[in-house]
Amino acid sequence: MTLSPRLEMALGKLYHAFHNDHLHPEYCTKCAVGNICNNLEFWQNFTELHGSTQLNYVGIVNQKFGKRFYGYTPLELLQIEAAFLQGCGYTLPLNTTNKKPKNPKDKTVLFNGLCAAVAFLCQLDGVTNVMDLHKLFQIENDQPKYQLQEILDC
Repeated sequence: MTLSPRLEMALGKLYHAFHNDHLHPEYCTKCAVGNICNNLEFWQNFTELHGSTQLNYVGIVNQKFGKRFYGYTPLELLQIEAAFLQGCGYTLPLNTTNKKPKNPKDKTVLFNGLCAAVAFLCQLDGVTNVMDLHKLFQIENDQPKYQLQEILDC
């Protein structure tokens, strides 16, 4: 499977952040989009509320001018973040009353969030979800339906 440069870059940064404990859903520089954007916080200025996919004036202007940041439009960045936060178990947008995980740094919480973010990133690029392992476990006549190499070559 051929991945776009932006998707390959995003996956690499998320992988690194997850395995090096640089991922935290409640901090704009350590969340999924914060890591994709080299731990910068500028992207939070595209909306009024963390977790919202509603562009504010700054976001709309950047979107209409066709600006891309690390390959993604302002709206795409907000959508990636929303997918990540929902995958972590947050009710959006983030605030003091909405549901959130008890321990946002729990590896299972972060993994679930990454699965959701990666699925959305792949959807944006029109490629099969790189984390979808369902084919690995499909059987036909008590035998694996697909060989591992067939799946890896997709």
